[in-house]
Amino acid sequence: MKYIKLKEVCMINMGQSPDSSSYNEKKEGIPFYQGNADFGEKYPITRVWCNTPIKIAQSGDILISVRAPIGALNYAKEECCIGRGLAAITPDKEKMSLEFVYWFLKGKNLELNRKGTGSTFKAISRKVLEEIMIPDINLKKQCEYANVLEKIHAAIQMRKQELKHLDFLLKARFVEMFGDVIHNDRKWECRKFSDITASRLGKMLDTKHQTGTCQYSYLANFNVQWFGFELKNLNKMDFNEKDREEFCLEDGDLLVCEGGEIGRCAVWHNQVENCFFQKALHRVRCNQEIILPDYLAWWFKYNCDHGGFVAIEGAKATISHLTGAKMKMLNVTVPPIGLQKQFTSFVNQVDKSKVVITNIRIFVRTTVERIEVKK
Repeated sequence: MKYIKLKEVCMINMGQSPDSSSYNEKKEGIPFYQGNADFGEKYPITRVWCNTPIKIAQSGDILISVRAPIGALNYAKEECCIGRGLAAITPDKEKMSLEFVYWFLKGKNLELNRKGTGSTFKAISRKVLEEIMIPDINLKKQCEYANVLEKIHAAIQMRKQELKHLDFLLKARFVEMFGDVIHNDRKWECRKFSDITASRLGKMLDTKHQTGTCQYSYLANFNVQWFGFELKNLNKMDFNEKDREEFCLEDGDLLVCEGGEIGRCAVWHNQVENCFFQKALHRVRCNQEIILPDYLAWWFKYNCDHGGFVAIEGAKATISHLTGAKMKMLNVTVPPIGLQKQFTSFVNQVDKSKVVITNIRIFVRTTVERIEVKK
């Protein structure tokens, strides 16, 4: 199939930030969008206006983030000023469908991020955008593909709303079943963390002693989100045979953040083979005759949301740390194991719905990345 460069069918307008004295919240001038932080689901959210714009995007242009996070997309809903974190893309209407270009660029997100450069904040240049290769197919086919992807996107949005509702139900179910686990208003048994779990921190990254001869993927603090993992482009470091035995991950392990948002955690289910963990994380193995990892994960979440770790967090000016010693001394509310199992079953049902939405997203991305049609 024939491909052409984006610059051959689209006008690319790189943003430039105007003088800060022209910014205002009085709606004087035109909306000003500095970068990805101003993006909504489909259209930007106007917070600031500019009365002396330098670079202007037109209504219907595709706005793309060119600074980290690279590749986020929105449509311009009106004439607007764009800062250096954005670029505006205007397709030639006689050659390209606006919606097709939008969805094709959606599928290029990972590729664009790989091409980002910069030591502090990664960014892509005009040249990177210009050199994007896009399928040279007729307008009718473009519109057909765009229409299909729009319908898939609508299905994703519906699923997102359902999942938000399910997450709310999970929180409500936890409180309904277990009450206030900080003050233990249900008078459940309390156990010391170290008595019901085995925990340890991961391997420290020592760049000076990396040989590259036995490299494996590992989880760092930022890879662990609430109840899930960010597994794109995992970092690697050396793990010798002893390390691999010491820092291995098993199904049902709970990974807990030691610093930053202390207590943020997720249950590992062997999503990646031969994956290990770094020192910024605790690996917690539950005595599952007493406590289950899904319950314990939500116990951490409840404590984080309701001030249960205030004493550990300390002053806001400093970085909080949940050290191994502090964690082992935590007092954990332990409801009956049968009740925990009921809660875990509910969590599993929600997780199945999350797998569906993930698979839909993968389908969207691979569809726009693998368009192989005849012109």
